[in-house]
Amino acid sequence: MTDNSKTSLDIVIENLISIHPLLAKNITRAIRTKTHHTPGELFVLGTLNHHGKLSMTEIGNHLSLPKPHVTSLVEKLICEELVERFHDTNDRRIIYIQITEKGIKEFREIKNEIGQDLRQKLQILDAEELKDLSQASQYLKDILIKILQQSLNSNNTNI
Repeated sequence: MTDNSKTSLDIVIENLISIHPLLAKNITRAIRTKTHHTPGELFVLGTLNHHGKLSMTEIGNHLSLPKPHVTSLVEKLICEELVERFHDTNDRRIIYIQITEKGIKEFREIKNEIGQDLRQKLQILDAEELKDLSQASQYLKDILIKILQQSLNSNNTNI
C-alpha cells in the first residue's frame, strides 16, 4: 500500500502504534528515575486513588491485567503499607483493596515529581504548540475512553 492509498483509518492505526512507545519511553523513564515503584504498582495506586475500594478482579479490569499479576502488584504494595486488604462486611468471601493514607501521600508525591519531569520536557514547546498539544491530548484521551467503554460494553453483552 503506497502512502497515497492509505485511508484515514490506516493513518490513525499507524499513529496510535507509534504514539504508545513514545509515551511509554518518556513516562516510564520519568517513573524509573523518581521512584523505586514499577509502573504497574503506580497504576494500581492511581486506580485505587481514583476509584476507592476495588476487588482484585475490578483492579485487573480497570488496568487490563490478569488477576495473578494484579495480586503480585498488590502484595508488594501491602508490604509497604500503601494499600490494605479488607473483607466485605456483608460477604466475607469478597476481599477489597483500598489505598491507605500513606499510599495516597506517596502516590501524590510521585505524581508531582513525574509531572515536574514532564513539565521540564515540555518547556521546549512554544505557547501555540502547548495549546495544540493540550487540545489534541484531551481529544485523544476522550476518544480512547469512548473506544474502551464501547469495548467493555460489547464484552459485557457477550457474557
